[in-house]
Amino acid sequence: MSGLLSGFFVSEIFLTHGVRLQHTANCALILHTMSSLGIVTPQSMHFAAPLALQSGAAIAEYTLTYETYGSLNAARSNAVLVCHALNASHHVAGVYADQPKNAGWWDNMVGPGKALDTNQFFVIGVNNLGSCFGSTGPMHTNPATGKPYGAVFPVVTVEDWVNAQALLADALGISQFAAVMGGSLGGMQALAWSIMYPARLRHCIIIASTPTLSAQNIAFNDVARQAILTDPDFHGGDYYAHGVVPKNGLSVARMIGHITYLSDDDMAEKFGRGLRNGAYQFSFGVDFEIESYLRYQGLKFSEYFDANTYLLITKALDYFDPARLCGGDLTCALANTQAQFLLVSFSTDWRFAPARSREMVQALVNNKRRVTYAEIDAPHGHDAFLLEDPRYHNLVRAYYERVARECA
Repeated sequence: MSGLLSGFFVSEIFLTHGVRLQHTANCALILHTMSSLGIVTPQSMHFAAPLALQSGAAIAEYTLTYETYGSLNAARSNAVLVCHALNASHHVAGVYADQPKNAGWWDNMVGPGKALDTNQFFVIGVNNLGSCFGSTGPMHTNPATGKPYGAVFPVVTVEDWVNAQALLADALGISQFAAVMGGSLGGMQALAWSIMYPARLRHCIIIASTPTLSAQNIAFNDVARQAILTDPDFHGGDYYAHGVVPKNGLSVARMIGHITYLSDDDMAEKFGRGLRNGAYQFSFGVDFEIESYLRYQGLKFSEYFDANTYLLITKALDYFDPARLCGGDLTCALANTQAQFLLVSFSTDWRFAPARSREMVQALVNNKRRVTYAEIDAPHGHDAFLLEDPRYHNLVRAYYERVARECA
């Protein structure tokens, strides 16, 4: 692979065990106990002007919920946008005063002294449109009807989210981000930023992501959606009026998704063929520990996530294809990018496999972009991007140290 991707504009390509990164004097950093951001407070901003969507529809008015950490410097040059994945939100780090156990989904990555150091950077997390965590979505009131949007909330795309994020950045007085960063679906948004607004970010950090979903991934998403759509409590997406939630469908959708986030080795190590009650029950209930775990995850998910939101976000995943207008040529799609790039993949991530990250690296190298790529040998599957692996976090830390020097 090193021969395939070699080139002057590749800062460093390295695989698995070693953390070797050029442009930093701190190659042997060891993770240590670091302080959390502590109590954080979500904010919201209302936009009265309609947002035109890729579908041709528009959202007449909308609100974006977001959080910020750290301080914007005088030059406004140290802002970092963190884009969230499917079931996450604007709550990237810290805790809420009334929910002291509800740490942000990337709290191990973002905070004082952490890989993305809020002593150096002004970090912004934005909840995407269509979500169920504050920004305008299907459960919110449609001003045209006075009722929840429900099924009439328009289908949104990754590009629509990026356009909304750019409008929020405008309102916050940020003309250029030091970096835009995301994992999984968040990585798609970071890539879209580099294409759509090439002059508005200096670095693009894409972790455990892909330039398009494979047919297998689209299939998993459709099966999950069908579980929701065929739930009797779905009521065509207008279940709010009926005072019910399509829990069964949403639980099954989450179970399907969760299977794809874990590796076979990880599941084998955690659960194996362990029996819940020590013996076969000769019924269709829970026999195996893995069944119990998945049902627990599904039920928990159905209690806090919105079914219409799940449909919207998985469809946005399916539709993302920046090379589509270039006849499938990713090099062409990335031709106008200007950022420097860090891409990270994980060896056992079969949902967004390392080969997909290498496609992006190759296309960027073809365009003579400055690229750093790491493939981490980790057993945790797709979920590895959320976990605290010293090699992974030290790599991100080292990269951000370089970014910080540019902001000074």
